[in-house]
Amino acid sequence: MGKLFGTDGIRGVANRDLTPEMAFRIGRIAAWMLGREHTNPVFLIGRDTRLSGSMLEGSLTAGITSAGGQVRLLGVVSTPAVAYLTRELNASAGVVISASHNPIEDNGLKIFDGRGFKLPDALEEQIENYYFQESDSLPRPEGPLLGQAFFHEEGIDKYLNHLKDSAVSLKGLSLVADCAHGAVCQVAGVLLQSLGATVKVLHDDPDGSRINVNCGATDTADLQREVVSSRAALGLAFDGDADRLIAVDEKGAVVNGDAMMAICAINMAYKGLLKHNTLVTTVMSNGGLDILVEKHGLKVIRTAVGDRYVLEKMIEGGFNLGGEQSGHIIFSDYATTGDGLLTALQLLKVIQEEQKPLSELASHLEQLPQVLVNQKVATKHGWTENLKISAAIDQVKQELGHHGRILVRPSGTEPKIRVMIEAPLPEEKLEEYAHYVAEVIASEQS
Repeated sequence: MGKLFGTDGIRGVANRDLTPEMAFRIGRIAAWMLGREHTNPVFLIGRDTRLSGSMLEGSLTAGITSAGGQVRLLGVVSTPAVAYLTRELNASAGVVISASHNPIEDNGLKIFDGRGFKLPDALEEQIENYYFQESDSLPRPEGPLLGQAFFHEEGIDKYLNHLKDSAVSLKGLSLVADCAHGAVCQVAGVLLQSLGATVKVLHDDPDGSRINVNCGATDTADLQREVVSSRAALGLAFDGDADRLIAVDEKGAVVNGDAMMAICAINMAYKGLLKHNTLVTTVMSNGGLDILVEKHGLKVIRTAVGDRYVLEKMIEGGFNLGGEQSGHIIFSDYATTGDGLLTALQLLKVIQEEQKPLSELASHLEQLPQVLVNQKVATKHGWTENLKISAAIDQVKQELGHHGRILVRPSGTEPKIRVMIEAPLPEEKLEEYAHYVAEVIASEQS
């Protein structure tokens, strides 16, 4: 784990951990590094609706332009839109100012290279090395060599047209979309309606003081109630920067990333579109996913937690579908990162083609009971060498038996250690095991 970068860029409490000064320096360093390869490197900058977004946007822009870089401001747009436009507009890099599903006080910086991919670990380490130097020795151009910033408002239409090219007609579908007061408030309903659907939109006020609060992909209660009461075909819940999707079926049941990946993988394989008949996911995905896709002659490859690692494995093996249980799903025929809107369109495509309700499609995935406990800690370091924690984990492993598993890992974005337990046992028993391990961690990492 880097000193600045986690599994999904830089994150922290805005104006405390992630300060304007930090954003300025990161902008200068990134522009200088890219300036060695490109004259006047061009950066696209997008942000979600968080209150701290404009503050960090200004500092980041100042840093980039002070090093001679050019900035194109996209305004409030989703993370996948920035990734796509960075590639399509031949920019040198793209930066998203967002903390995704994190609380409103947090913010973050996600950096994409000119191909629309998240920066590799090695490049992030180089940025960190320069950042932690005692003095800022980078050159400061003057006069006509300084960079400039311009607004670029046409980009969102280009991105939406790209999404439409991957979609089918949604005529006859009644949908509910929860925008989480985030990046797709102004476009999700418009996109779905343009394809023929009838759409009711929830939490579509772009209010950064309410982003992800009791809504969106992290809290689907409102969406579940609305889908049932309005008798909609399904509901779609996005997070703050819309790089993930959680669905709700017509009965009000949550359909997570595992189920959506299974639905899409089987459909793609039937049409001969799933490359190497393989789905890439992480160690957090439910074991029932492996069982289901193997019944259809498909394979599952697992990676470490983080959509960046999923994408790395997809590129390495030439696979075109992968993702996470949390709803980060990558359709690499169309995108270089998880994209909630794209995932929604691909899921809706299957529903339209197979003319089956989402509840029926999702029912084929029989998930093994699984619980996740997030334990807040003072430090995420050193726990793997702690004998008491190791003993607690080993004890639970033995009691879970052959078909069970326990996964303990630090969060890449929050001061927490996550304890996931999965086994063909009653959920109450799994909760007991998970809380036992979490309590040992809490006492040792306080």
